Parts: sequence; C-alpha cells; structure tokens
Amino acid sequence: MISPQTKEHSRTFKEEKGLTMEILSDPGNSVGEKYGLVYTFTEELKQAYLQVGIDLEEYNSGDPWRLPLVSRYIIDRKKIIQYAVVSADHTDRVEPEHTLKALKALEKQQAGS
Repeated sequence: MISPQTKEHSRTFKEEKGLTMEILSDPGNSVGEKYGLVYTFTEELKQAYLQVGIDLEEYNSGDPWRLPLVSRYIIDRKKIIQYAVVSADHTDRVEPEHTLKALKALEKQQAGS
C-alpha cells in the first residue's frame, strides 16, 4: 500500500487495523503523480471535509489536499502493468479476493510461458 499519509499515521493505521502488509509513505504523492492518479480537492470539497472535522493537514505530508485515486495494480517482473483497477470514488474498493484471483491467474500464465 502506498499512502500520502505521514509515516507516523501510516504506522498507526497499520497497527489499528492489524495489517501485515507494508505501507509506504509517499509524501507529496510522487508515485501517484507518475501514474497520473492525483487530484486536487476543490475549495468547496475541502470546506465540506473541514466542516465535518476531517482536516487532511493532520494526516498527510506534502500538499495534504491532493490525493491519489483509489487504485490497485499488479506489475510483473518486467515492469508491465498486468492488472489495474482505478476508481474516482474513494468508497469503491475492489475486494482483495478479486486481486488475488488475478494474481494467481497471472502466476499460472507466466508459469506456462
């Protein structure tokens, strides 16, 4: 997982959720930028978040009001994207089983090559 959150907030999130995967901190969204995934909050959206008590400046490093789209990739050893799911809706997340199925299919395909 790659997140624009600070290392401290990413570590806390990982501990709270009991995650075993690594969470990499991407201050300034440089990785998201390389994939063309970063968007900037409009002033109206920023104000809506602040009104309900969500201040991204408390969590994110770099420019806190620029976030990457929700995305999941499988990149093979040749650095070719073999699987990609991207959503502009942060509540729309692919189930892990879907990604695992795609990963197993890719492993099987590459084993047959």
